Amino acid sequence: MQVLTIGNSFSQDATRYLSQIARSAGESLTVINLYIGGCSLERHYRNMLSGEAVYSLECNGQQTGFPVSLDAALLNRAWDVITIQQASHKSFEKESYQPYLHALVAHIRKYCPKAKLYMHETWAYAEGSATLKNYYPGCSAEKMHRDVVRCYHEAAEEEGFDGLIPSGELMHALLAGGVESIHRDGYHLTLGLGRYAAGLLFFRMLTGKTVTENTFSDFDEPIAEAHIALAKKLVDETTPLHEGAKQ
Repeated sequence: MQVLTIGNSFSQDATRYLSQIARSAGESLTVINLYIGGCSLERHYRNMLSGEAVYSLECNGQQTGFPVSLDAALLNRAWDVITIQQASHKSFEKESYQPYLHALVAHIRKYCPKAKLYMHETWAYAEGSATLKNYYPGCSAEKMHRDVVRCYHEAAEEEGFDGLIPSGELMHALLAGGVESIHRDGYHLTLGLGRYAAGLLFFRMLTGKTVTENTFSDFDEPIAEAHIALAKKLVDETTPLHEGAKQ
């Protein structure tokens, strides 16, 4: 499977372990992430118009140092899946999605008509974090979560995406399940559990395979066995409502 994520540091977090998780399940999956820190839909749109090689290309969770344009990436190979997302600091503002998302979707479908197109839902910032206070003053992490989920679901439905990868809902469920934190700095995922859970979710959504027996364990920081079990359980519980599009 060939996967292209058009994103930023949040898609970087979500795909760090994806290819390795797939390999542990006997699947061949290559994931290319187009990285610009904090890149919004508007900026992706402007990059599309300019055609400049402004993205840093990441392959299977590793930086390559190779700059690439959006169109060069789209035309690089026959993609099976392409994902796109809003920047986290605009993810709760529905008016920030359009008209940029509509134009990007049309452009991607023109260049890659056979690829399935997924919306990758980002996650809320940590309660009490400086990032939450700066970008969403006076609001709680719970409110940010609700607004992010609403905006992503509405956008995915409006544009007719083939599926929605509910990373934000999974992270919320992990916290509700007793995990102390899924953030390493108030907004990015922890290098262990957060990134691992997001990778499991991507794998489950894109392949339809359960993650219960997945054996991948080469994490960048340790994860408690109880948290590994919880992540697997929640991924398999979180995805059924979002799986229909990939049939």
